[in-house]
Amino acid sequence: MEEEQSYEAILERMLERVPANIDKRENSVIWNALAPAAAELAVSYIWMNQIPTLAFLDTAEGEYLERRTAEFGINRKRATAAVKRGLFYGEDDTPFDIPIGSRFFIDDLHYMATERISAGQFSLTCEELGVKGNLPSGALLSLNTIPGLERAIMTDIIAAGEDEESDESLRTRHYQMVNEPAFGGNIADYRHKINSITGVGGTKVFPTWNGGGTVKCVFIGADYLKPSKELVSSIQETMDPEVNKGQGIGVAPIGHVVTIEAVEETPIEIQTSLALERGVSVRSVEDNIKEICEKYMMDLRKTWENDMNLVVRTSQIEARILNVSGVLDVSNTLLNGQDANIEIESTNIPMLEGVFLYESTS
Repeated sequence: MEEEQSYEAILERMLERVPANIDKRENSVIWNALAPAAAELAVSYIWMNQIPTLAFLDTAEGEYLERRTAEFGINRKRATAAVKRGLFYGEDDTPFDIPIGSRFFIDDLHYMATERISAGQFSLTCEELGVKGNLPSGALLSLNTIPGLERAIMTDIIAAGEDEESDESLRTRHYQMVNEPAFGGNIADYRHKINSITGVGGTKVFPTWNGGGTVKCVFIGADYLKPSKELVSSIQETMDPEVNKGQGIGVAPIGHVVTIEAVEETPIEIQTSLALERGVSVRSVEDNIKEICEKYMMDLRKTWENDMNLVVRTSQIEARILNVSGVLDVSNTLLNGQDANIEIESTNIPMLEGVFLYESTS
């Protein structure tokens, strides 16, 4: 039977080894000499007990998980900065070119102009890492004096910023590689190569989709939304450039004509009737219901890579709405005007288009 390694148990065993004719009472000379050593030994045992947890991949965390997966060539994705499109106008709303390096401010975030896209359009890179840089849109405040600049607007995402990859995501990618060996352009090989690219949240591979030698790879962004055209073009260039397709110029094997596409969006409109507690109005629960419906769509999108066809279910929506405080019952739920579940195409993701709530009269 394994001995207890607490401070008290260690100190008691140490004192048992001291001859009986020596004073071993608390605060005696021998007790005071042994107690600190027992405390240090107890701490050592605590750390020793952590070794099996940190050494095995299914329980390792943080740095120790990274070191285990790195042995197989799987490295944690680091946080990246969002890149958004900025539109700049001079007098009479004419496109206006700003100096590269110009800095702007919006929603407590700073952005820097890093590349000219076209007249009056520039890539703006967030100076803070992570997904928070994806969110702001609207009027920009210039932090530099730029003569002639009348108006600056932040618009769409060019490259989504990412938070540092979580332990669970890193662990999942490791298991995918180990359990689905990637070799010579098989499905696992394409998924592994594309998923390792910054900005990618998952990939579906369709072999021989347009005849022998053709491969179509559809991917979702790291934010589980439709990725930008710029990211699609970048991955196409990496895997199999448009020029001389199938010639092995990219990382795809020679003879593989690869097409890279972004997921498409399927809009979902929800209508439902609510029975509410006395004193509760539809308006008071509306924001909470919209939030949980959006979370349901996000949960579905996170499983997109491993589900051939996602299904938006009325039962799931109603169950979530029933958890909202003030809601007694849900009925007559329609999805896109139909009293039925919606099956999403394999290359599409569900996006919440709107939530329309009515108070039940029964």
